[in-house]
This record gives sequence, structure tokens and C-alpha cells, in this order.
Amino acid sequence: MTSSGTVLAQRHGGVLLLTLNRPSRLNAWNAELETRYLELLAGAAADPDVRAIVLTGAGRGFCAGADLDELSGVDTLDPADLDGRRLVLPNLRTPLIAAINGAAAGLGLVVALSADVRFCVPEAKLTTAFARRGLIAEYGVAWVLPRLVGTSRALDLLLSGRVVRGEEAARIGLVDHLATPATLVDAALAYAADLAENCSPTSMAIMKDQVRAALDEPFDVSLDRSDVLMREAFRRTDVKEGVAAHLEKRAPRFAPLP
Repeated sequence: MTSSGTVLAQRHGGVLLLTLNRPSRLNAWNAELETRYLELLAGAAADPDVRAIVLTGAGRGFCAGADLDELSGVDTLDPADLDGRRLVLPNLRTPLIAAINGAAAGLGLVVALSADVRFCVPEAKLTTAFARRGLIAEYGVAWVLPRLVGTSRALDLLLSGRVVRGEEAARIGLVDHLATPATLVDAALAYAADLAENCSPTSMAIMKDQVRAALDEPFDVSLDRSDVLMREAFRRTDVKEGVAAHLEKRAPRFAPLP
């Protein structure tokens, strides 16, 4: 494990654990942390041995949002610094699981929502916070939130900037799994390890693309796409391996992503 830096990295077999590491600031997001985080994600995406990623925070928080010391100089920001695509990760093919161990506010919540699956502790405090800072629904969260919780709930969370605890977040679909603080990271790692050991990296990458595309296309288009992709799947070796592993009652040996 890297022992210092704004983001720590530790390998657990086929799973990479990333830990946002500014605990004295509740892991508030700054330029140094963002650069390191995106570097580690790019490295993981290029490493065929990394088949799933878990993201959590050091100390009491997941990420308290943008570092307000930097935000205070917002009038001098370069417009290039406001490119949201780099944080919503539309092209990350590796499964990303967030383990929300505490406060996830503003940009910190956006980072959590960029994950494919979210684990959370009941005590966590989640808030959009944007309206209370004079901001807007940044980094594509106006697209993401309604698809997770519905339009009126998304507007409730955005307009009020109110705090949602982990149990309510699970009830409304903002997070997927609850775990105690003592078991949170282990639960997320176990989930990720199951993906890494038993699921086809190619299948998972394609299904991530399918789900994103299907959110904005008619059913018949999605159905036609799945027919094409199914025919392609049968031409790959993963199907034979998956069936053989099931029949032989052993772990599959799926090929890494190309």
C-alpha cells in the first residue's frame, strides 16, 4: 500500500482499494487529490489484473466536497478546470464500488455517485449542498440523480441541500447496501472480489455500456442492441469458459479486458 499522498492505493488480489487521504479536512477535494485519483484510476483501467475498484475515505469522512480554501478563489478558475467528464467517468470499463464511510457532500457526493455500486454506513451524511453555496447541479448530477431516485426526490435533494443519512439514502435508492462502520470496507471488498473472481471483465464492461445507453433509447433499440451483443458474446471464449466452470464447479478463468 502506498503509505502517503492524497490518495492511497492497496491491492487485494484482483481488487484495487483507493482511499481518499486528507482526513484532517474530511478528504475535501483539491487539485492535488484529483490529479492523483485520476492517475490511479487510469492505471487501474490499463492493468488487466485489476478487475474491480473500491473507493473509500480515510478517517471520519468519505469526501466533504470541494476544498473551500480553493473554492474561495473561484473567480480566477480556468474554465478547463470545470470539465465534468473527467469525474463522472463515462469511459471507465472496470467496475467501481464506493464505500461511503462518512460525510459525502457536494462534489464528494458526485464522486460517490460516479461509482457503479454504493455501500454506506447508516451514520453517513449525504448532501448535494450546491444551492447552499450558490452553485448549480454540477458534474452531470442533474442527469444522474433523477435516474437513481426519481425526479421529485432529485429536486428535493438539489433544491434543499438537506442532509440525508445512510438509512434514508438506502431507502430512496441513493445507495445500494448498508454496512456497519467496522465492516463497511470489508463488505465492499468482498463484493468487489466476487466480481473480480467470478464475473467476466468483458461482460461487465459491455453491460455498463448497455445500461448507460439504454437510459435514453427506446426499448426496441435496446433490444436490438442486446441481440447484436449476444451474437458477439457467443463468438468469444468467455461463454464457453463460464459454462464449463459452472458445470465443473470451479472458479472461471475469464480473459482480462483487451
